Amino acid sequence: MKVMVIVKATKNSEAGVMPSEKLMAEMGNYNEALVKAGVMLGGDGLHPSVKGKRIRISGKTRDVIDGPFAETKELVAGYWIWQVRSMDEAVEWARRCPEPMPNEEAELEIRPIFEAEDFGEEYTPEIRAQEDRLRAELEQQQKK
Repeated sequence: MKVMVIVKATKNSEAGVMPSEKLMAEMGNYNEALVKAGVMLGGDGLHPSVKGKRIRISGKTRDVIDGPFAETKELVAGYWIWQVRSMDEAVEWARRCPEPMPNEEAELEIRPIFEAEDFGEEYTPEIRAQEDRLRAELEQQQKK
């Protein structure tokens, strides 16, 4: 199963406080362990929401809202994409995570990523073919 591990934002991450060299080294070692175990598929940190935008969609209307966004507890500071055998395995790996936000309470959220089988009959052979084609194109683009 694939999961997204979401690193929730904090006051410091939203203020643009950068990680220490020590934390960068600890996270590098943690990421290396994830890669060597075949768990990590990708991941990155995100800039504070002051540099972001939201697009609110309502019918045909698209409103652009500039950051920063008020509710820090609902914001994302970073993420990983992991391939694991189960949610329990994802939790085991998450428990090993270095403290991502020193001097602040940090929170990781683990969410399963939809697989084709999750969509049932609505995932027609035509839609599957389109999805396969797009994934192949993305792989080609990433190799460039």
